[in-house]
Amino acid sequence: MNADEIKQGLRQHGYIADDSTAMILQYSLLLNKPLLIEGPAGAGKTELAKAWCQYLNRELIRLQCYEGIDEGKALYEWDYQKQLLYIQTKGPGTNAWSDTSENIYTNEFLLKRPLLKAITGETPSVLLIDEIDKSDEEFESFLLEILSDWQISIPEIGTISAVSIPSVLLTSNSTRNLSQALRRRCLYLHLDYPNEQRELEILQIHFPNLKESLGKQAVTFIRKLRLEKLKKHPSISEVIDWVNILEQLQVEELTAEVASSALNILFKYQDDCQHVLEKVNQKDWFDGILHS
Repeated sequence: MNADEIKQGLRQHGYIADDSTAMILQYSLLLNKPLLIEGPAGAGKTELAKAWCQYLNRELIRLQCYEGIDEGKALYEWDYQKQLLYIQTKGPGTNAWSDTSENIYTNEFLLKRPLLKAITGETPSVLLIDEIDKSDEEFESFLLEILSDWQISIPEIGTISAVSIPSVLLTSNSTRNLSQALRRRCLYLHLDYPNEQRELEILQIHFPNLKESLGKQAVTFIRKLRLEKLKKHPSISEVIDWVNILEQLQVEELTAEVASSALNILFKYQDDCQHVLEKVNQKDWFDGILHS
């Protein structure tokens, strides 16, 4: 597959990718290397992973990172209750501990978490390691072996090598610096908010009957909002929800009144709503949208 085929394939699944995004996805697949995607929250990083797995017709295995996540939640852990039941069924004194331990540390008692599940599947999957920047550096070190050698070392049973190599996408909102060791193992893509033309195409895919003039006004309005100093800029999904409301209300032209009435769909902080409301009420600021 080439970059043009990837762009068209992603479009069929509702994702508008630019040339650089399509090319780096192609390279990641050809090299069997993870792809680190950085960018602001709401720029479409997770949606890209979802569209990518649909295009490849693969299962999506998602690991949502958070502060304090460890290998027990990401790699594997032992099913202690099942092990205990096994020991109890053997009865007292029937076997030496060495024999029992050999029997309880097997695949039968191993709980596969997302990382182990991704490399032991019979067919390749898409592994999404979402918001890696929310984890700590110690957790990153857990990832290095699997991302470079496609294997996991388990002390009780040894090394488990990949049955299939997944397409790995890691996303980061850049809330902290990631280690150089992790970055070296990945290809890199910075994914920003789309330009006005690309965002209009995204809206037209979701709303085929969207009036072109309203669509242009909407994306110009959103573009101006993202230039403002806000706690959280509108994400693509929030813009889609906002335009959905405009369509259902049968809005034909974006006015200051219409924009003001739906700000809570775009923003999640009162300070942001108040700031934008003040801007919308400035005639010169808002008139620039209608005549752009």
